[in-house]
Amino acid sequence: MNILKKRKTVQLPEISTASLPDIVFMLLFFFMVATVMRKDVLLIENKLPVANQVEKLDKKDLVMHIYAGKPSSRYQMNAGSEARVQLNDKFASVNDIKAFVFAERDAKNEQLLPFLTTALKIDKETNMGLVGDIKKELREVHALKLNYITKTGEAQDNFSN
Repeated sequence: MNILKKRKTVQLPEISTASLPDIVFMLLFFFMVATVMRKDVLLIENKLPVANQVEKLDKKDLVMHIYAGKPSSRYQMNAGSEARVQLNDKFASVNDIKAFVFAERDAKNEQLLPFLTTALKIDKETNMGLVGDIKKELREVHALKLNYITKTGEAQDNFSN
């Protein structure tokens, strides 16, 4: 004999979401630790020269950066192909350096001004005439503490290529 049985509909058990907050906080913590906050966006090519006697700066908050080099390929259409000066996130002329230094000094505490350093991050293909002009402008505003940013290596590596 055939006995008809009612089949019960089988429901899938609910997915446990108890560990979801742990996973979210773990991902949040990972991205907070792994993310690098970049101060400036480089608009220029910046292949740094190498040097074998390199020291790290102690206080990076007391450093104002001046970049120089040819505009990168995505900015050459508007900026040309000659070496340019970059202050913060925009192209500038050498004459704008004085105003940049004064603005940086105004943003710092007055007691820290003697420790303010100017870091020149200059592409190794940049003409030394532009570097001399930058240094002349810095001398006129008495920004005499200079630092050249380089990569670690042997000086002979600058002549290869």
